[in-house]
Amino acid sequence: MKKIGFWLGGMLSLALATGAHAADVFKVATAAPDGTAWMKEMRAGADAVKTRTEGRVEIKFYPGGVMGDAATVQRKVKIGQLQGGAFTGGEISALNQDVNLYGLPFMFRSQAEVDAVRAKLDEKIKAGFEPKGYVALGLSGGGFAYLMGTREIKSRDDLKAAKVWVPQGDVISEIAFKTAGVTPVSLPLTDVFTSLQTGLIDTAANTLAGTIAFQWHTKVKYVVDLPVTYVVGVLVVDKKAFDKVSAADQAIMREEIAKAFKRLDEISIADNKSAAETLKGQGISFYTPSADENKVWQQVGVDSAKQLEEKHTFSPELYKALTDELAALRK
Repeated sequence: MKKIGFWLGGMLSLALATGAHAADVFKVATAAPDGTAWMKEMRAGADAVKTRTEGRVEIKFYPGGVMGDAATVQRKVKIGQLQGGAFTGGEISALNQDVNLYGLPFMFRSQAEVDAVRAKLDEKIKAGFEPKGYVALGLSGGGFAYLMGTREIKSRDDLKAAKVWVPQGDVISEIAFKTAGVTPVSLPLTDVFTSLQTGLIDTAANTLAGTIAFQWHTKVKYVVDLPVTYVVGVLVVDKKAFDKVSAADQAIMREEIAKAFKRLDEISIADNKSAAETLKGQGISFYTPSADENKVWQQVGVDSAKQLEEKHTFSPELYKALTDELAALRK
């Protein structure tokens, strides 16, 4: 009897020990550098998930592009080496074309317009990832992107003569620049710093805070003080891996990561304001286009949106919802 009791006790201990290590682990990669607000808040969200699920779900991040560029990360998710990634909208637009709506050039004129549109569209856009086998746990705004580079851009002709970067796979940016008469250079986000250094490109677009986070501010000398597009970040996980988690823990994952991305919305606004002062303090020149020049750029936006609509680059219903909301706001 003692031997049986010892054996049963050992099996119970083994079962408990095995259960302690049976957490659902989501390995998530991103190009976001370690130490940035994005990494701090995503890790805070992951900590909250682990705590509330009592260790049943764990999210581990691999920042700074250590797992490769966006396309590589998505391939690794498909084969199960990773369970998710945090991407810019342009990087992940192939999985959900409607995320392109936020990146339409010269579409938004203020943060208030962005906030109003996102209140209507965010959840619909997040839902659009599921048919492609992903679950969007968080969507946040990084702020407005501005043209910047090692050469001055004061006109459309200046831009035509520049070597302009577009994110690899970003259909919106590629069509927008081609509409402006530019043949852009397509590269992964992780290659931009080196490409600015070597001269492969001399012009790129990023948020002001992103420019500092990725160290581009050590290479660029000029910024065009005109918002080009609105940048969003999306954290997605593999739906097959997500479906293995209990319904209760799925709800916790959605809730805590959404909270983290909501905090990022507020932090990004403050960080971009601070970054503008930092860049100016480092001697980077900001050029403000005239009203006539603004009209030229706005027309590029209109022409680009028309082409993209004709190519069915996004859902007509969501595009109409976006433009209707903006029209109502501007009245």
